[in-house]
Amino acid sequence: MAPSFRVGLVQMAMSTDPAANVERAVAGVRDAAKAGAQVVCLPELYRSPYFCQREDAALFDLAETVPGPSTEAFARAAKDSGVAVVVPIFEKRATGLYHNSAVVIDSTGELLGLYRKMHIPDDPAFYEKFYFTPGDLGFRAFDTKAGRIGTLICWDQWYPEGARLTALKGAAVLFYPTAIGWHPHEKEQHGTNQREAWRTIQRSHAIANGVYVAVVNRVGHETPPEGGPGLEFWGSSFVADPFGVVIAEAGQGEQVVVAEVDLARMEDVRRNWPFLRDRRIDAYSGIERRFLD
Repeated sequence: MAPSFRVGLVQMAMSTDPAANVERAVAGVRDAAKAGAQVVCLPELYRSPYFCQREDAALFDLAETVPGPSTEAFARAAKDSGVAVVVPIFEKRATGLYHNSAVVIDSTGELLGLYRKMHIPDDPAFYEKFYFTPGDLGFRAFDTKAGRIGTLICWDQWYPEGARLTALKGAAVLFYPTAIGWHPHEKEQHGTNQREAWRTIQRSHAIANGVYVAVVNRVGHETPPEGGPGLEFWGSSFVADPFGVVIAEAGQGEQVVVAEVDLARMEDVRRNWPFLRDRRIDAYSGIERRFLD
């Protein structure tokens, strides 16, 4: 493995045209590659607006198979640009069985595998349990030509167990493709606190595990066709190093972010903060239970 590699995040807004979103995402991957990225990640469910704002069985038509349109497009883009790509999709696994997934494609165009989102939310305007079956592949890491990476998805970000298990599989960077933002009526009262909580938990995963964390979000104010307040996605994609320092970040518009994953930095932080060494794995019985009542 090289002593370092560079990661790229494609922060983008989504239109209602899946083909146009694929085209723009491919362009973002190429831009990231030109900026030096070797592994590039797209936002969660990049092919469409965030459809989980409502429950509508007709929206299952947005799902795609693996292999399918995204894997075909990004296998070509990965090979042409010489970068690995994390492609988050609405996966149709079988008739009536769907997942919120991330496909990992290497710089050769080879499909390395996929991760299926483990934690599925159900909140106002985030009705994901209607659409997605919880993942059944566990927490995974993938060996790209650049380095070993892991990927989780959005709601997974609030669970330290997922970050820990992915790090324990040897991932040097945890990617979190995300679709997170404000309910407009909450923005004035809670906006700053919500976004800071999101940044803090991600930085905490980096610190606790001695890894890099790369978070890529979508942007734009999306409203469902029938109207309503919708959701305002806040962008703010960023990369944090193993000390929790934010080393690259985006604003609230469309942007490509590139940052270096320095394995010597990981080595230094883990030597001085040997959290993995000092874990009391003999004392964690019960962590697999819902609640210790």
